[in-house]
Amino acid sequence: MIPGMNPKMMKKLMKQLNAEEIDADEVVIKAGNRKIIVKNPQVVKMTVSGQETFQVMGNISEEEEINPDDVKMIVENTGCPEKEAIAALAETKGDIAEAIIKIKES
Repeated sequence: MIPGMNPKMMKKLMKQLNAEEIDADEVVIKAGNRKIIVKNPQVVKMTVSGQETFQVMGNISEEEEINPDDVKMIVENTGCPEKEAIAALAETKGDIAEAIIKIKES
């Protein structure tokens, strides 16, 4: 976990902190229309004063989730194909009004 630290010392420290390592393949955090994905994560769970805390480290990527209702609204307001509405939403980071204006101006 901590580079260069003696594994025995690390186990002892984790036990003192009431921590356990979680064997996870992927961690996904959903925040609004964003998805933060942690691949190859190192996850440590600690319980302090009855509260569970997770520490996550790994390779991070982000994705924007496209709401189907937003796509429908853009298609209805502009008459454009769904693919164009999805592309405009992705380009404007989910801003519906900006996506509609962008499509109408093109």
